[in-house]
Amino acid sequence: MKVLELTNYSSGICGVWARVKEESEGLSRLGYEVKIFSSNLTKGSNNVAPPKGNLGKIEIKRFASIQPGTYPLHFLPGGESYMFWNFKEAGKEIRKFKPDLIIVHSYRHTHNLFALRMAKKIGAKVFLVTHAPFVEEDATRSFWGHSASWFYNYFIGSKTINKFDKVITITHWEEPYLKKLGVKPEKLAYIPNGIPGLFFKYKKKVPEENKILFLGRIAPIKDLETLISAFALIKNKKIKLELVGPAEEGYLLKLKDLIKKKFLEKRVTFSGPIYNLEDKLSKIDSSKIFILPSKREAMPQSLIEAMARKKIVISSNNPGSKEIVLKEGGFLFNVGDATDLAKKVDSALSLSPKARNKIKLKAFNSVNKFNWERVIKSLDLEIKK
Repeated sequence: MKVLELTNYSSGICGVWARVKEESEGLSRLGYEVKIFSSNLTKGSNNVAPPKGNLGKIEIKRFASIQPGTYPLHFLPGGESYMFWNFKEAGKEIRKFKPDLIIVHSYRHTHNLFALRMAKKIGAKVFLVTHAPFVEEDATRSFWGHSASWFYNYFIGSKTINKFDKVITITHWEEPYLKKLGVKPEKLAYIPNGIPGLFFKYKKKVPEENKILFLGRIAPIKDLETLISAFALIKNKKIKLELVGPAEEGYLLKLKDLIKKKFLEKRVTFSGPIYNLEDKLSKIDSSKIFILPSKREAMPQSLIEAMARKKIVISSNNPGSKEIVLKEGGFLFNVGDATDLAKKVDSALSLSPKARNKIKLKAFNSVNKFNWERVIKSLDLEIKK
């Protein structure tokens, strides 16, 4: 069976791309013939990705694209939801490949409608993986973003969502939003993002340091100002904070200025992105506490990874994180509240070894279902229905 994956990015550090990559490789191992089509843009940078690539037997094709808010359309509001590929050329390649199934990623993106159109032309099934783009009370959206998402939901999404053969959610918290759009219950399927099985069985090789860790994009949506401000308030003045990941330059300068104002230069460090899986495992293992302070998360993979490594986790209580950090499996604090976060850190650091181990085990057991091997089996069953 031939499967085509459509996604905005197949280059750079991107949660959606991480899903597409693992999903494609998993399906390929099960005997599916898989190809990936995307834009030629790179997530998190201005670099243009090569037109072709490979993941083992999987062929990747990238098409010329433009995106409002970036050059040459930097004067227009918008973002990746409004990205336009060379759909004419992509359509030609789809007709050549003739997939039996198209899996399109990210609701409310231009390639959603393209996927529906092409599936109808070639007689293929089409699945939509939503990736939870629904923002609670539009908390992180501008007026333009709110208006555009409302327009799409009301005039386009509600009229096209049931044309997909399956609408796959990666979280449970987004289901009410989809039902409000009018998705038929029989169309919905829950298949979350996963993490590699190695997270559950890799033998620890590094000692735990007196350190708090953040691992992810150094970007405004992650609200690292709140983490740094909270770090200045905690009682333990010997513990260190390490912020790991690719950084947006302007935001990085802003954070460094805040660190200087808080007199934390000797206790806070930045490290670049980690691409090697074993290096990532060791970095997580080296920390005492993992913190994710984001304003918003759809399904926070880094949080799941930390829990799989039996770390004490603390996260802001956004919808995505609340679904992952179950009762007694970690700590939640109010979004943007540095004082509340500092209190949670103090509480975590004051735990007895017995209480700490109980929380770690609860967290570990709660995320076993996110092992990619289990996730791919669920998708395979859905495809074969």
